[in-house]
Amino acid sequence: MNFTMTDDQRALVDAIESLCQDFPIDYWREQDEKAEFPHAFHRAVAAAGFLGIAMPEAQGGAGLGITEAALMMRTISASGAGMSGASAIHMNIFGLNPVVVFGSEAQKARFLPPLIEGKEKACFAVTEPDAGLDTTRLKTQAVRRPGGGYVLSGRKLWISTAQVADRMLILTRSTPLDEVKKPTQGLTLFYTALDRSRVEVREIHKLGRAAVDSNMLFIDGLEVPEDDRIGEEGRGFEYILHGMNPERILIAAEAVGLGRAALRIAAQYAGERVVFGRPIGQNQGVAHPLARAWMNLEAADLMVMKAATLYDAGQPCGAEANAAKYLAAEAAHDACQNAILTLGGMGYAKEYHVERLLRECYIPRIAPVSPQMILNFVAERVLGLPKSY
Repeated sequence: MNFTMTDDQRALVDAIESLCQDFPIDYWREQDEKAEFPHAFHRAVAAAGFLGIAMPEAQGGAGLGITEAALMMRTISASGAGMSGASAIHMNIFGLNPVVVFGSEAQKARFLPPLIEGKEKACFAVTEPDAGLDTTRLKTQAVRRPGGGYVLSGRKLWISTAQVADRMLILTRSTPLDEVKKPTQGLTLFYTALDRSRVEVREIHKLGRAAVDSNMLFIDGLEVPEDDRIGEEGRGFEYILHGMNPERILIAAEAVGLGRAALRIAAQYAGERVVFGRPIGQNQGVAHPLARAWMNLEAADLMVMKAATLYDAGQPCGAEANAAKYLAAEAAHDACQNAILTLGGMGYAKEYHVERLLRECYIPRIAPVSPQMILNFVAERVLGLPKSY
């Protein structure tokens, strides 16, 4: 097992680090304070050719793996961008996986290049108010029109980037739940224009990551052509599943990066802040929690890389991807909390950035799946214990 990056991977990380130097940590504090999408950052990533890092070369992507995508997202987050920077481009990396895998050649040629070039932005519309994590219970309906195509109506919740998105990948129920043999049947996936005359996008004001919006969508009579349906009608749940492991891996990589950013600030402060004639980092009560945070982040990062390597090799990686997300989120939270405590009162000040990172670290802990559901998954699928819910 090789624990070192290849020359190409090192070059990728170096290039991302260089790009991020144009967007220092103060930029991200300002974007958060203004609650303004980081359009300049998005344009820079697109211009450098990184938005399509894991998309096919035939459509203008780089054709690299989730391992390289995870390295990129970890690097962006670790620069101080945190979840604000990562979430601004996250959808490009994993979100259209169902289109890449199940879309027709005509659909890929139509949908992917504008996204890769940064000309369009997309959002991922799956979660609903009543369904929560039980995706099979979603209520947004897709009804066939007599002349062809579909009409969509329903609600979606916690939809990131919908304020700036041009298109959405949306999962709907096309056959009523009581008419299918299994709840996972009868769900249909579309990638279609976000027509704001038929979709009200209402922003949710939240604890952190104000630079990247989260929203509730109210969909009323949205007409969708048949050409925007991905794959076969009724198999949307199956298609969505293909993107879940990459999503968990990338969220985990972003969490590791966020934790590293907080730890870097805390360690520097601890080495420079002198109280009672000595740096506070000389005290084990300060040093040991930071050392533990480093170890936890590095251990989580190993699981991230293991999961990504398995995915790219076409091997089962559900347990590893879920474990990576759990471990990385917890390690990031621990690092951020200890960073706040290391800086003391200054940790509470926006000037030192760690309060923003702490607010953002709750995102990977909560989304896209709760830590409790991950523990359920591992208990059942790895340890063979009875299902608990």
